[in-house]
Amino acid sequence: MKPRVYGVDKSMLFLIAIFLLLVIIFVILVFATQSDPVADVIRNEQIIKILFVLEDEHHEAIFTTVLGYYPRLRRGVLYDIPGNTGAIYASLGRVDRIDAVYREQGIEPYRLEIERLLGQEVPFSVVITIDAFVQLADYLGGLRVFVPSPIDAVSEHGERWLLPSGAVTLDGDKVRTYLSYTTEEDSLADIQERKQNTMLAVLSAFSENETLLFSKKAFRSLAPLFNANISSDDLRRLFEVVAQIDAERIITTTIIGSSRVVDGQTLLFPLYDGQLFKDSVKQTLSSLLSTSDTALNRVYVLEIQNGTMVQGLAHNTSTLLQGAGYDVLTTRNAERMDIEHTVIIDHIGNREASESLGNFINCTNIVADEISDVSDSDFQVDFTIILGSDFDGRYVR
Repeated sequence: MKPRVYGVDKSMLFLIAIFLLLVIIFVILVFATQSDPVADVIRNEQIIKILFVLEDEHHEAIFTTVLGYYPRLRRGVLYDIPGNTGAIYASLGRVDRIDAVYREQGIEPYRLEIERLLGQEVPFSVVITIDAFVQLADYLGGLRVFVPSPIDAVSEHGERWLLPSGAVTLDGDKVRTYLSYTTEEDSLADIQERKQNTMLAVLSAFSENETLLFSKKAFRSLAPLFNANISSDDLRRLFEVVAQIDAERIITTTIIGSSRVVDGQTLLFPLYDGQLFKDSVKQTLSSLLSTSDTALNRVYVLEIQNGTMVQGLAHNTSTLLQGAGYDVLTTRNAERMDIEHTVIIDHIGNREASESLGNFINCTNIVADEISDVSDSDFQVDFTIILGSDFDGRYVR
């Protein structure tokens, strides 16, 4: 007869003990192998990429932006995603606005479509409602933005819009107005710029209020304002890292495209089937990693000359390079119209910046201008590009 303890077979107790031990080992292994996404990115010195979505009370995306941030050098770039960006979206199975993906499918399919648009993985997403955003602005002590002229207008629903002019700090309700108001003079670019400025103001306020916001105790009251795809503790640590950003030197860029009416709505289709924007994203993210300050210390000003018989080539190239974050002062025809090889003339002696420009259009023909003092020269531009017949509108072939 098998030995028994209080009527229970000892062999059965042994099996139960082994089973419990295996369960404990399994649980320990699960916790030990769980990935900490924020810590992994920081430890591997990767660029942090976060999708931010501000939504209204109807769960429509008011604005969408993607932050790229390199913690080691405290450098960041904001990619504005206009809601009317058009494409064939796999998650919808049709041509539509990109914010229709958010409205119909939610944040995760939206994040995946934006990853395809950028050509980059964006692992983190943060959604905040407009009401929660108002609370956040008040918690931060207001958001500082620039209002070029006083606003005194009435919406189509009878709401009075009042804003002072100048560099002002807006409380939560005024921030709502700043994001909502439109005037007859406003272009789509003006509206998008206000949204970008709001996100810049948030990042600046994060940086200024880091100790107030991101202690474990303080963040408990903030955490419910956000809907993120990571835990509250991970979100706190993510924001704590982002708060180290040099807010004065954040690059801002948006999608350049052509507008077309599709099914009664005006859609913005990115140039070159979106490849231009992907290239611009790749270039700016690479510049975040540069150990030299020249890649990010300011926006470079260009002059573009058309040395070919192709009509509109300089103008189209201007649009191309503005989409990559350059400022184009002027476009004109070159002195000759039979230039074979595209050339970049560097007026400021900045080899790194000229090579970065050259890489974007695949031009290695870079000439240094013999100017000892740019401030005393006739040039108001940093680089002149003379387009030759080897330029196909996107690349030097």
